[in-house]
Amino acid sequence: MIEKNFITSGRNTVIHKSRKFDLIIINGGHANVIVSHRGLGVYKGPIPRKRSEAKKAYQEVVDIASMELFGEEKKLLFVQALDNKEYKIDYTKEGTANFIRVHQDSYI
Repeated sequence: MIEKNFITSGRNTVIHKSRKFDLIIINGGHANVIVSHRGLGVYKGPIPRKRSEAKKAYQEVVDIASMELFGEEKKLLFVQALDNKEYKIDYTKEGTANFIRVHQDSYI
């Protein structure tokens, strides 16, 4: 069994659990998001093609639409990051200031 650097909760929540690795969230044709221990942002770099390439860069690619996760693209995704904040990613507002917002300041 492969150890993942995240877990899923419910129908649309991803929980980042390893400070050492960043998560690159892919949701179909939408903008890619990077989750680090400092928070979230839009990721504009190249997506690693292989798991070994991602591991060397201390990253993990999370494909939301894959059958191992949610099985479909999401319009709304919540991410609990290691900075003790829960973020809301609203893909209907992509390209605006409301695309990535803090949903809760402290979820613990």
